[in-house]
Amino acid sequence: MTDRTPAPSVLVVDDESGILQTLEILLRAEGFTPHVAHGGKAALEMIPRLSPDIVLSDIRMPQVTGVEVLAAARAHDPDVPVILMTAQATLQTAMQAVNAGAFYYIQKPFRNDELVAILRRAAEHRQLRVENTTLKKEIRRRERRGAGAPTGNNRAWLDVLRLAEAVAPTESTVLITGESGTGKEVVARYIHDLSGRADAGFQSINCGALPEGLLESELFGHVKGSFTGAVKDKAGLFTAAAGGTFFLDEIGETTPATQVKLLRVLQHREVIPVGATDAQPIDTRIIAATNRDLEEEIKRGGFRRDLFYRLNVIAVHLPPLRDRADDVLLLAEGFLQRAGELRGESPKRLDDEAAEVLQGYQWPGNVRELENALERAVILTPGSTIGVGSLPERVTERRSEPLMAERAAANPTLETIERAYIQFVLQSEQGNKTRAAEVLGIDPSTLHRKLARYGVEA
Repeated sequence: MTDRTPAPSVLVVDDESGILQTLEILLRAEGFTPHVAHGGKAALEMIPRLSPDIVLSDIRMPQVTGVEVLAAARAHDPDVPVILMTAQATLQTAMQAVNAGAFYYIQKPFRNDELVAILRRAAEHRQLRVENTTLKKEIRRRERRGAGAPTGNNRAWLDVLRLAEAVAPTESTVLITGESGTGKEVVARYIHDLSGRADAGFQSINCGALPEGLLESELFGHVKGSFTGAVKDKAGLFTAAAGGTFFLDEIGETTPATQVKLLRVLQHREVIPVGATDAQPIDTRIIAATNRDLEEEIKRGGFRRDLFYRLNVIAVHLPPLRDRADDVLLLAEGFLQRAGELRGESPKRLDDEAAEVLQGYQWPGNVRELENALERAVILTPGSTIGVGSLPERVTERRSEPLMAERAAANPTLETIERAYIQFVLQSEQGNKTRAAEVLGIDPSTLHRKLARYGVEA
């Protein structure tokens, strides 16, 4: 053992106090960190708390046997080596110990140097297993980072990725903001893939896509008979995401009643299913996203201030694609590559004029609009090269329009801007609400609610 290597911790289990004292003195003198448990029952209580590197246990003990201690230790940590001792060695007990997964089986009385040698081998075995597990996790992290990393070289975008990578290993709640279509779910998945929860599930829900009653049932679950159609108990997505990450998209679309329940989840880490009275604990990391300015919504009374502060522990703001013009062609190349793989053919490429048009367009629908435009172009292009003629008219016709009128208008409200933008997108899509919702990055039901609220007609 080197000075830099922490002394391996050994949980010694026996029902004889004299043996415990002797082994504690021996192990401490040999550079181990011993902990003693008087009997198997005490060991079962200590294993979860101590997480020992090695367990050294007698087999024959009243109440709880050494084999039961072995099972509990390996259930807590499958890599922990367990050495079993017995004064009454038989072939049957030896086979039982080996079959149960014991690292070694030693007969009492034993020589001190023999036991120490076995413990040192166990410590080396443990260290190798830990290093191997760590290496595998790092390899998986790097694979995910390469395969699932959001694309872009723009400086502001790289700052976003650096922040995502810094917060990923933590358990902090993250609030991702940005316009529709900027890639909020992509960044949320990136954080999940680089986190310690990556091997568990990633659940997501669009909070603006469901009516309030159905949304609460999906989030928190419900009990049988709590409403019409609830024919059996159902676990909510918070519960389904146990051990993993739950992504709440369009959190700004939730009603005040739902916000109260979400606040409880964040404060107490528990949910109460619809129709139930007892709370259920949850173990999930929460990432939320919105295209709304929640601080403005708070001023208008549309969003709870206390919920905002619970969500906004780590704020990640995504820049719009119009501020990432240097990333447009890089993103386009990635979309074309993916489209080619899905179609089982070589990826198509953009000619120079089409590439110039893509870079000059403002992309009000952001990355999602770019992806949709290229998907359309791939379908409409018979050959291997995409020209301007395969791009949507809105992309090719509006490139020469000025971004602002010569005379600036008085400062509009956020509601006025949103209403005008919805009208603009509807006009661009010739009144097609489904396509307009796609460009806006919202669910069609959300678009219908906004149209009704603003009195806009397609």
